[in-house]
Amino acid sequence: MPELVPGSMLGQYRILERIGKGGMATVYKAYQAALDRYVAIKVLPAILVQEDGFLARFTQEARAIARLRHPNILTVFDFGEAQGLAYIVMEYVEGGTLKQCLGQPLDLDMALQVVRQVGAALEYAHSQGVLHRDVKPSNVLMGKGDWLLLSDFGLAKMAEGSLALTKTGVGVGTPEYMAPEQAEGLSYDHRVDIYALGVVLYEMVTGRLPYEAETPIGVIMKKLTAPLPLPRALNSALPEGVERVILKALARDPADRYARVDGMVKALEAAVAGAAPVEAARPAPAPAPPPLVAPPPPTEAVPALPVVAWPAVPRRYLRSAALLAGLAVVLLCLGGGILALRPKLPDLLAVFQAPATRPVASQGKIAFASNRDGNDEIYVMNADGTSVTRLTVNLAGDYNPTWSPQ
Repeated sequence: MPELVPGSMLGQYRILERIGKGGMATVYKAYQAALDRYVAIKVLPAILVQEDGFLARFTQEARAIARLRHPNILTVFDFGEAQGLAYIVMEYVEGGTLKQCLGQPLDLDMALQVVRQVGAALEYAHSQGVLHRDVKPSNVLMGKGDWLLLSDFGLAKMAEGSLALTKTGVGVGTPEYMAPEQAEGLSYDHRVDIYALGVVLYEMVTGRLPYEAETPIGVIMKKLTAPLPLPRALNSALPEGVERVILKALARDPADRYARVDGMVKALEAAVAGAAPVEAARPAPAPAPPPLVAPPPPTEAVPALPVVAWPAVPRRYLRSAALLAGLAVVLLCLGGGILALRPKLPDLLAVFQAPATRPVASQGKIAFASNRDGNDEIYVMNADGTSVTRLTVNLAGDYNPTWSPQ
């Protein structure tokens, strides 16, 4: 491809400098005096113009892409043929390309913005019946701020099927971003653009391409035979949802990919949103449960009283006798153990001062009812006043303790 000298004219455009070069075209910055503006001119290889049928194909594709009007598609101003060269005149954009930002994993939000804007451009172009066929980072221009523009629509189709390019070894498209069916020369549809966008996303989140080799044919052979290196194996911080979007976009079978670019964009938006959820407000701590009341310690086994057959006695005498016997036992124990009871005398007096107290004694044990804890309950204590144990725990009043025979 001959180089255009700065200062020379190509049609009505004055060449200022070369700003890029690829396999299918060379890009120049030029000045259009009639409209007083800078433009970018993409010049195709001269060998294409000499090929029968190329100029007709070129004109048809150039008109199709010139009709595309979308905020994320680089505007085509003009096209033509001069000095044996076919060229396309486009909007000139300063700021470089996405390719200059790669080489390491990008932030997920930035990757999402690229896929969202490039995806919007592709979705619109597909609705107009136009395929890109060569989506790659060097065709994504960085406009003002965060605005992106997709360039080179239809350029691959213009050169597709060219015997001249085949003989010179110049490939149509870029093997690293080609879909398998496109690389094999099979029929294809808009899903080749979805595959290429999936490769761009893979490269943005991992910092490298999925398939690399020393030659273009080596890349294609790996793409057709080798397993896909998983993105999370290269970037362990990548959320599973984002990896799932990439795997679907890069499916070998076009039927397994997203049916539309818009579906891929929405899936990635959901995956990124799920990767960093907003932290929910923490609920107020639940009130602490009331402390558990330990059950009363087990009491010492009380030996059963011997069963004695008594002659029948009127009940009123039995009650009186029981009271007198109990009182006698209490007085005896109090008299014999006054010194031992002295430390616990206040508690003991409180017991006998409580209402509804009817003590019953048995072999060194005294059973009695008392409301010392706020409710009438049954207690047992040693005759010397030690080891007072509550036997009942309930809201009802408990009275009249007695020893159960065994």
